[in-house]
Amino acid sequence: MRDFLPSDVRKREYVIGIIKEVYESYGFEPLETPAVENIETLTGKYGEEGNQLIFKILKRGEKLDANAGENDLADLALRYDLTVPLARVVANHKNDLPRFFKRYQIQPVWRADRPARGRFREFYQCDVDAIGSSSMIVEAELCAAVSEILTRLGFNDFIIKLNHRRVLTEILVAAGIPAERDIDALIAIDKLDKIGREGVEKELLERGVPAENAKRLIDFIVSILLPKGSNTYSKILRASVSFNEANEINLKKMSDFISTNGFERSGLNELKDVLKYDEEGNYNNDKILIDPTLARGLSYYTGAIFEIALTDGDFAGSLGGGGRYDGLIGMFGKEQIPACGFSLGLERILVVMEERGMFQKLVDEGKLKLDSADVLVTAWNEETIGESLKLAGELRRENLRVLIYPEADKLAKQFKYAGQINVPFVCVLGETELAENKVTLKNMQTGEQELVSREYIASKIKAPAL
Repeated sequence: MRDFLPSDVRKREYVIGIIKEVYESYGFEPLETPAVENIETLTGKYGEEGNQLIFKILKRGEKLDANAGENDLADLALRYDLTVPLARVVANHKNDLPRFFKRYQIQPVWRADRPARGRFREFYQCDVDAIGSSSMIVEAELCAAVSEILTRLGFNDFIIKLNHRRVLTEILVAAGIPAERDIDALIAIDKLDKIGREGVEKELLERGVPAENAKRLIDFIVSILLPKGSNTYSKILRASVSFNEANEINLKKMSDFISTNGFERSGLNELKDVLKYDEEGNYNNDKILIDPTLARGLSYYTGAIFEIALTDGDFAGSLGGGGRYDGLIGMFGKEQIPACGFSLGLERILVVMEERGMFQKLVDEGKLKLDSADVLVTAWNEETIGESLKLAGELRRENLRVLIYPEADKLAKQFKYAGQINVPFVCVLGETELAENKVTLKNMQTGEQELVSREYIASKIKAPAL
């Protein structure tokens, strides 16, 4: 958990501003929920590992028995994510919400996790969810929205990996992986780029997967054109195929692999629909890549799942992900309501943007301001402070950010202070300037200063080159 200094907050607010603007352009509405939920609302929704990472809150106003069980000690918890609270809201306020409810939510969540690069115990999630429709148009628009956000922030090397929970299960069954070994198989496959085929095969055998079935699963995986993070990514480059062509190849291989066991292809058809709607909407088809190894850890996903990964640089983590969770809302009410959502990892996006110097580029382009004010108005002496306050008010009415030096002091000290906080201009309003109804304007970047008529001082600050 961290403190954020002013420049950090400005960067965060810039990114959040872009996220809000894009989400609202797709018709999503803002929602906020309490930081605290009843503990039973959260437990059992995130799998065994997730349950262990929930911050529990001790009961209040009564003497606690140190020997009591966990359920007797805690009745509330800090929210783990924004999806479960959304499901609770929809179930509790169903009659107050439209049939198709589209919401975005940007708030902090808490996890008792081990801190790592880009991973914190308190962090913001930027969620966008569509409730009430089973159409794959929802998935296509969610992918389009997050793609537009990342593009506007300056990312050009990301991909959206797409898979389907039912298809993933069918692949494991078709390979002959016992149901109780599903998780073990996925964990091992995820290490393919690190320990290679032989290492994965050995690990599968150690986890109790028969050799024949392990080989069948690995043969299938290495035949797929996968995104970076897998040692087969270079196949796309060598084959000189586009993501569209790679998706066609992957879908065909997935279909052939699972059809040998007579599975329905509804999951594959839904993946095809996402790609079709994405193309028809002219969204971002060159960013979506079918990846049958994508699993996503949360247990409530029921359909399409997606994850954002970078293909350049050394950042190994995900920038966000999500999926369809048609069964979650029904846990809080009598009716099953279809739902699908995407969550952007604000903290990880900020880490990568900082490391790549993307914020400085935004500053240079004039899109982001990290300084505290546009101009500092000096205080010449006690007698002229009133005029300094008056000038500050005039400049603020011109939509400038104005900081006034709070006490009369030597000009050298006031200039030094302006330099310390990176204010680009200083207005000096001394006795001579007052007598001539002018202001001495100093450019702190060039060191140049000039005497400017008071009526023109605002326009000079806004456009110094004129």
